[in-house]
Amino acid sequence: MNSDKSYEKKLLEFEELCKKQGLKMTPQRMAIYQAFISSNDHPSAVQVFERIKDRFPTISLDTVNRTLQTFVEMGLGISVEGSGEPRRFDPNLSKHHHFRCLRCRKIIDFYYSPYDELTIPPTLEDQVIVLTKRVVLEGLCEDCKNSSRQTLEDDQEK
Repeated sequence: MNSDKSYEKKLLEFEELCKKQGLKMTPQRMAIYQAFISSNDHPSAVQVFERIKDRFPTISLDTVNRTLQTFVEMGLGISVEGSGEPRRFDPNLSKHHHFRCLRCRKIIDFYYSPYDELTIPPTLEDQVIVLTKRVVLEGLCEDCKNSSRQTLEDDQEK
């Protein structure tokens, strides 16, 4: 029940923020936001588009992509850049980091305070202003790691 109240509160806060920013509250914008905050898989614009296109058959992928980018600019989420992959979006605004599986492309949130306290190299300190610190680790997730082990074991048995 508490999560329902939290979800409803987010929707109301979203509507208020849109009003303050001068953004019209459209059913499409609300649907994109609902799909976004309900996700826990760091969706791409394509994934959000797939989740709402049945309700809004005339919505374009470009509209979804631009709307998600607007959400990031409004501080409602963050953009998780991929190496040559489509941009993914994260509604989790708490201080956290990401692990990205190189095989299945899953992105996993993790919390590790020593990464939050990384110091800026002296060669950069005078040149830049760091606004956020995010660490992205890459490798194989548990499922892919186990799948790789099973494949190796199967190969050894042959």
